[in-house]
Amino acid sequence: MKKIHCAERHDWKQTADSLGFLFHTIDGEPYWDERAYYQFTLEQIERDLEDPTTEIHDMCMDLVARVVQSEALLGRLSIPAPFYDMIRTSWLEGHPHLYGRMDFSYNGTGPAKLLELNYDTPTSLYEAAAFQWGWLEQCIERGLLPRHADQFNSIDTKLHQAFAQLQLNQPFYFASMKDSIEDKGTTDYLRLVAEKVGIESRHIDIEDIGLTSEGRFVDLQDRWIPHLFKLHAWEFIFHEPFGTAIAQSDTQFFEPAWKSILSNKGILPLLWEFNKGHPNLLAAHLDTEPGRAVPKGWVRKPFFSREGANIELQTADGLIVKEDGPYTDAPFILQEFAPLPKFGDSYTLIGSWVIGDQAAGIGVREDNSLITKDSSRFLPHLILD
Repeated sequence: MKKIHCAERHDWKQTADSLGFLFHTIDGEPYWDERAYYQFTLEQIERDLEDPTTEIHDMCMDLVARVVQSEALLGRLSIPAPFYDMIRTSWLEGHPHLYGRMDFSYNGTGPAKLLELNYDTPTSLYEAAAFQWGWLEQCIERGLLPRHADQFNSIDTKLHQAFAQLQLNQPFYFASMKDSIEDKGTTDYLRLVAEKVGIESRHIDIEDIGLTSEGRFVDLQDRWIPHLFKLHAWEFIFHEPFGTAIAQSDTQFFEPAWKSILSNKGILPLLWEFNKGHPNLLAAHLDTEPGRAVPKGWVRKPFFSREGANIELQTADGLIVKEDGPYTDAPFILQEFAPLPKFGDSYTLIGSWVIGDQAAGIGVREDNSLITKDSSRFLPHLILD
């Protein structure tokens, strides 16, 4: 695993703009960053990232099967009791799912360590699935990379397969919050994939979804929403007024309600409890004293933290790193600290994608902190032996 500095394509911004990748630069700072790329060997990809991703995904599916049958475990995840039946039903009926992302600490040697699961509303999808693949193809075409360079990236192909397998013949709505360019970029990409396999697809803002007196979810034209991909977390929905209407509605939700089990960090202690000692897992347990200082060599994480908010860690050397945020009253976990590798001035995080039930590719993000935030940068990668 190496970080290789390189020249940018002179026209990459025009390419991004023409493809609708409108969040490549955020507040004047690069989000997409092709001034360098990460190079892996095929063995590093297959042995250290692809295989563990598949194995951990299988463990997660086994864990969901346990949790839905246990009100005690659902309670440990701080899921509100009125939604237990809906979650259980969505699992037992096999409601389909599309995607998820695991975040790993990995330095090119030794087992990758799972830091967290993003299995309900993961973003950085378009740039991982499509734009970095376009970077690879164009750089090879222009003679900037060897012709035998490859990438661990079948995300787009597997998404096409996943949508085709749904065999939907009614409109599929894709919803994101009005003010988020990144979220809409994610849902627009998924909507385009759905259209390519013949599914009639429409965009709707989350805020514009209506509920009729009969309990049906509708769009602004009062048209029924039969299938809905919502880039809006289940833990928010559980506490919003329309949340209680979902179980009795006739709308199919993506991701399904059972994904709420895997979308908070309370799952990490359960994964460890049922798979203790697994080489890709970190020790984790519920933090029963969140007011105390974080012990050396541990990380404190709120169950529902996003983009690094309210995460605090103390390294073995006593360095304390923490981020502020809104999740001050949430339950917390303590997780064993696995430092991100440092390349130059940046810390590197590997996001490993699962499409359906298959490991499908990676995206690499960098931050100037040991805690990866929404100000991180996305860098392309390649495989070259």
